Amino acid sequence: MSIFTMGIDVGSTASKCIILKDGKEIVAKAVISVGTGTSGPARAMKEALEQIGLSSVSELQGAVATGYGRNSLAEVPAQMSELSCHAKGAYFLFPNVHSIIDIGGQDSKALKIGDNGMLENFVMNDKCAAGTGRFLDVIAKVLEVNLEDLEKLDEKSTVDVAISSTCTVFAESEVISQLAKGTKIEDIVKGIHTAIASRVGSLAKRIGIKDDVVMTGGVALNKGMVRALERNLGFKLHTNEYCQLNGAIGAALFAYQKYTMTHQ
Repeated sequence: MSIFTMGIDVGSTASKCIILKDGKEIVAKAVISVGTGTSGPARAMKEALEQIGLSSVSELQGAVATGYGRNSLAEVPAQMSELSCHAKGAYFLFPNVHSIIDIGGQDSKALKIGDNGMLENFVMNDKCAAGTGRFLDVIAKVLEVNLEDLEKLDEKSTVDVAISSTCTVFAESEVISQLAKGTKIEDIVKGIHTAIASRVGSLAKRIGIKDDVVMTGGVALNKGMVRALERNLGFKLHTNEYCQLNGAIGAALFAYQKYTMTHQ
């Protein structure tokens, strides 16, 4: 009999769900772009369950919730810290991982991982929006561009523009004054990526970065941001199509581990 386990990562800005078969194969996935306190988590779970022909979490062999809103799901009684889930998920995707950089909607984290995929140390910025996905959201609105277009704009940049403010509010007014000066949007975008990279990079350097470095979280889908971090850290960053689902993968693996330990 196959063992199906679910991981649901309820973030501040998105809900991510993964279903694993036998702790090895990703058989369903869903990302809904609203997070905790919304219908997002329920919709993500429903979508993932439908992909394997099930209608309820209780039909699975196990489920674990993680992320900012992990305690808000009545149908998923087990929770794990997002740090442990990120470590486990990244180790599943990249077995040689030693460092993880995760830029989430409301925070950014750097994790140090041991040879066995265990979390050894971490640092986190959750006090300030600068250096998070939220910051990119705010700037994209000011520039009147879609979040998905930031990567393409960054690629076109030919001039380095320094955005010196590390505070969202001040950076926003700095961007507005750059626009008023006639600075090209693509150069501002690259400047913003560089500013975030310097903030996240200094966080990461505090725990000591070493290869392999994996970037997770939805912001990892933005190659402009990945390039800026690579320039700042001097390391290649590994990303994957599942980088936004990394926490959910870790949670599904913990659910599998729990099931197999109790059913040996």
